[in-house]
Amino acid sequence: MFADIFLTVVAAVSIYMLLFWLASLALRDVSIVDVAWGIGFVVVAFAARAFGDGANPRNTLQLALVSLWGLRLGLYLLHRNWGMDEDYRYAAMRRRVGPSYTWKSFYLVFGFQGVLILSVSLPIQAVQGLPSPAALNPLDALAAVLFGIGFFFEAVGDYQLTRFKADATNAGKVMDVGVWAWTRHPNYFGDALQWWALGLFALSVPGAGWTLVGPALMTFLLLRISGVQLLERGLRKRKPDYEAYAARTPSFIPRPPRPANS
Repeated sequence: MFADIFLTVVAAVSIYMLLFWLASLALRDVSIVDVAWGIGFVVVAFAARAFGDGANPRNTLQLALVSLWGLRLGLYLLHRNWGMDEDYRYAAMRRRVGPSYTWKSFYLVFGFQGVLILSVSLPIQAVQGLPSPAALNPLDALAAVLFGIGFFFEAVGDYQLTRFKADATNAGKVMDVGVWAWTRHPNYFGDALQWWALGLFALSVPGAGWTLVGPALMTFLLLRISGVQLLERGLRKRKPDYEAYAARTPSFIPRPPRPANS
């Protein structure tokens, strides 16, 4: 039953986030929760698989794609944050909460993100833990194709932005080339598309269609909470050329770049 799989995943995620919280105490840096985020979904997938109905082509394919997404994101963020000070968001929270933040960060940060991992990963839990027809179908093929497109936009977007920021001559400039000429947030678009792709696998699991609330929640977070909307407020204030960039480039869903004189 799904409830049994879910409780197993809750236990795995709880232990996982507890370990990262303990590490954050030693490092005095809550930013490592960003690294924990992506890899946490890999933990979910393997926990559900271990106590689920067994391996089949569908959940094996989804497991591989989840692992690719989560490990790439986790390693990218680890590399990006290595040697940096604590992220300004968590540093501001630390100052606001005061000395008790050491303990409160367990539920304010790690516990909260653990709940989000459990919620967003619902289609992973269903596909990895519940029985489904053994043979792959066109919906699975569509999911794999959409995942590939999303992975391209997210991974290439992250790589191009990293290279752009590494060049000191680009300080204060707007990144508007490569996939960034197609959408102002290729990494967020790619992230959302990958999650809808992972959710499509669940449509082949009897009674698991409701787990698409997971990708819907992820998309909402990316658009309205921690992604596009939050980032754009700061970019419009810090970068004078951003308004012109926004006028010619879509915010989220990509389209081919417009000619320079349009």
